[in-house]
Amino acid sequence: MKNKFNIILIAALLCCSFIQFSCNDEYLTKEPPGVAAGSVLLSQSGAEALLVGAYSTLQGVGRFGGDPATDWTYGSGASDEAYKGSSAGDQTNYNAVERFECLPSNAYMAERWRDCYNGVARANQVLVFLKATQAGSTPMPDARAKTLEAEAKFLRAWFHFKANMVFRNIPYVKTPDELSGMKPEEVPNTDAGWAGIEADLQFAIDNLGATPNNNEPGRATKYAAMAVKANALLHQKKYADAKTLLDGIINSGKYSLVANYYDNYNETTENNKESIFEIQAQTTGTNQSAMLLAGPTMHQAGPAAIGWGFYQPSEVLFESFQVTPEGLPVLDIDKREPLANDMKVLSNAEFHPTDHLLDPRVDWTISRRGIDYLGWGICAGSAWIREQANGGPYMTKKFMHLYANRGLQTNGSGFDNNRNFRAYRLAHILLMRAECAIQDNDLELARTLINQIRTRAKGSQVVMGLCSTYKFDGSPVVVDYTKPAANYKVEPYAAPFASKEEATKAVQMEWTLEFATEGWRFFNLRRWGNISTVLNDYIARDTKFRTFLTGAKFVSPKNEYWPVPQAQLDIQKSLAQDPNHK
Repeated sequence: MKNKFNIILIAALLCCSFIQFSCNDEYLTKEPPGVAAGSVLLSQSGAEALLVGAYSTLQGVGRFGGDPATDWTYGSGASDEAYKGSSAGDQTNYNAVERFECLPSNAYMAERWRDCYNGVARANQVLVFLKATQAGSTPMPDARAKTLEAEAKFLRAWFHFKANMVFRNIPYVKTPDELSGMKPEEVPNTDAGWAGIEADLQFAIDNLGATPNNNEPGRATKYAAMAVKANALLHQKKYADAKTLLDGIINSGKYSLVANYYDNYNETTENNKESIFEIQAQTTGTNQSAMLLAGPTMHQAGPAAIGWGFYQPSEVLFESFQVTPEGLPVLDIDKREPLANDMKVLSNAEFHPTDHLLDPRVDWTISRRGIDYLGWGICAGSAWIREQANGGPYMTKKFMHLYANRGLQTNGSGFDNNRNFRAYRLAHILLMRAECAIQDNDLELARTLINQIRTRAKGSQVVMGLCSTYKFDGSPVVVDYTKPAANYKVEPYAAPFASKEEATKAVQMEWTLEFATEGWRFFNLRRWGNISTVLNDYIARDTKFRTFLTGAKFVSPKNEYWPVPQAQLDIQKSLAQDPNHK
């Protein structure tokens, strides 16, 4: 059985094999030692090594302002799902993202630009060397050359799309040959780059197979390219074109929902039958390749005190998981009941968690007082939170490894763990397809698609461990692990949707319940066209709960995108600042 596509380790080994040494008078004509020499790269092994290096950039470098893998800062932290967390004075650039007050000088903007265009440069480097290899004396087989090109173009489109999500207009940078002599630094950012993204993804669709090269997990496939392109099309409201791609994925028969919801997060059930494109992570005794947000988003105190205490879910998000007696979500936020929370309640003071009916996905998403934290123990509330007054009483759960899997974290403390990130899985595709069905006024199809996900949630394992200890004062904690941790219920929609509006609310709510804190929310709100209404309502609600957002305001269209970094404008004269940020 093949191991994960261990990007960093493979790349390091390959690069080491290229080191050349010289101790004679021919040194003037030899490549310098320690360099992956061009003459060596002009071969199939060289091109393959460069491609591995391009894949390695999927995770990015910047843990906060970059992170093009999970989008936790821009996709969730800037939305109503989660706060920066940690302490008030930590990572102040994040504070500006949360309050929609970013200036071009904000270092996060530069990090995101760097991580995206570093990935683009790596992909283009693969294409340049591939072309030279095929024109040289040792070309690779044409079939592999075509699929290798397709993988590189998939990655090039991926990184441009990640730039496109944050910056309104971007330069679409290709190889020198494709630019007809124009230098990369001369490419202007006159539009959103959709044409280039679509073209590169279509090349990948046309030339990649249904399975990854060498069956290595983490490589792009035809269906991964179809998923990304469908998402790009939805952002442009090209529903009919997206529908064709989504149907192709669904009808392929290659993917199915796993029976248990949490199997999409457990380290031991990665690359499963639901996963379409999964960004790989791995740890070994000497190296690690991890999602950048893992350590920062773990608890800083308590038995699982490995992390920094960032990325704390909001009260609005927690209350989104309440359900009716029928097990259905409360679609209108004004009709949701306030749920008990332990804000400003010390761990040694008495607190009873809410007994309201909840969707069970809540406790696989949010770490909260009185509920087991992935086997590490019952969360004690404020004693586990770094600065509750700043970040609230909750923490995220989806990026921390299970206690039972702690032995798999063989590099350091587990701060950089081995948990993959399922960037696209079948559940994404079903909800995208439901949106297209609603546009066609096929509300019954939309209900059927949404219900597939809800039915899976109904049959999934729930968090176990009913805690009857309400003060964490050093006394023994009493837990009955034969009982569910809370009052859970989830049911599919039994009755047809009464209107297109109700169906729209249902699919948008399901995105939250299924994918909360996974970097989708802000971008979805923007493409749905309700971002200003939702986020300003969130600000009004949140300031009653904590004070950080007092005085903040979301203004469209300015705050729908972030400014082009000033440092980039200073060195690349072909770029123009977003007019909304001048």
